[in-house]
Amino acid sequence: MPIVNRAAELHREITEWRRQLHRKPEILFDVHETAAFVGDKLREFGCDEVVTGLGRTGVVGIIRGSRGPGPCVGLRADMDALPLQEAVDRPYASTIPGRMHACGHDGHTAMLLGAAKYLAETRNFAGTVAVIFQPAEEGGGGGNEMVKDGMMERFGISRVFGMHNMPGMPVGQFGIRPGPIMASTAEFTIVVQGRGGHAAMPHRTIDPVVTAAQIVVGLQTIAARSADPLESIVVSVTKIHGGDAHNIIPDKVELAGTIRTLKKEVSLLAEERLRGIAEGIAHAHGATVALDYDPNYPVTVNDPAETEFAARVASEVAGPPNVVTDLPPMMGGEDFSYMLLARPGAFIFIGNGDSAGLHNPSYDFNDEAIPYGVSYWVRLAETALAA
Repeated sequence: MPIVNRAAELHREITEWRRQLHRKPEILFDVHETAAFVGDKLREFGCDEVVTGLGRTGVVGIIRGSRGPGPCVGLRADMDALPLQEAVDRPYASTIPGRMHACGHDGHTAMLLGAAKYLAETRNFAGTVAVIFQPAEEGGGGGNEMVKDGMMERFGISRVFGMHNMPGMPVGQFGIRPGPIMASTAEFTIVVQGRGGHAAMPHRTIDPVVTAAQIVVGLQTIAARSADPLESIVVSVTKIHGGDAHNIIPDKVELAGTIRTLKKEVSLLAEERLRGIAEGIAHAHGATVALDYDPNYPVTVNDPAETEFAARVASEVAGPPNVVTDLPPMMGGEDFSYMLLARPGAFIFIGNGDSAGLHNPSYDFNDEAIPYGVSYWVRLAETALAA
């Protein structure tokens, strides 16, 4: 079954919603205007309930079907933007300096709003659809906050599904896989404490710059020599701060970075080796280290049965040749993982065409993907809740 006719009819209206959201990007949990926009639209559509303030600033709309009682299926979109300056002067470009929708959450929100409008109009299902609009996906763990707020229990959600756009995948295509599809994330900070002094007399110092450089190189052995070569792991040092002058060896240097894995046990190994390498190298140089390690998002794991179901629905919308069911896992993180820990479900990617990459200042969500995304959500809900 191809694109839903009503989704095609709503395309222009949904595009305008998306561009309105793009003009006013908001960060992390501070999505008050976006959440208000979403809540107003859901009330306008005639949702049976519109609950705000879940997970601090999340919004959930409840739509009950006309074909009798049944389970509740959750459909989730994220609302927050990124602290990034938009590089392209579009007619609907961000009006807030230093903020932009560089990951397509404006498109995700607009597509789910379009599906909510359709489902509230037709109600051709048995049971309940919960449309979930989540804050703070970009590092704030808003998905976890909504789960901890009792969202699943409050609305009786039994299955939950998410969707994200993918640059480089043609518009009209979908990609999914069972099992791990996105990585766990962890962030670390290492402060190397030495003893500063004159750069011309390094023998009277304990040089934290040299020590930090050795630690950076040493951390690369976690993937190269500690982890099984068949396992996926990324260890990246992304910040080095230290020193203020050409002729002064500083007292300390700060390193920071991230670790990504697809298995919990690999993540635990990485943390253990991170500590051992940093402390060992520091000791060898006469320095000390203070290490802060923050395990962040867990692995995003698709339930096999729900993945098969989601792929079948996507095939009905786009045609089987346009659904990749063995998409390689990605090392980016995604806090929809918390919802999948709470309930079975699946996370799918939708093609964004030949666009700039995610988190790029030239990125833009491709509005041509909207009818496919809306149709996917509609068919997913109606199929999952068929009488």
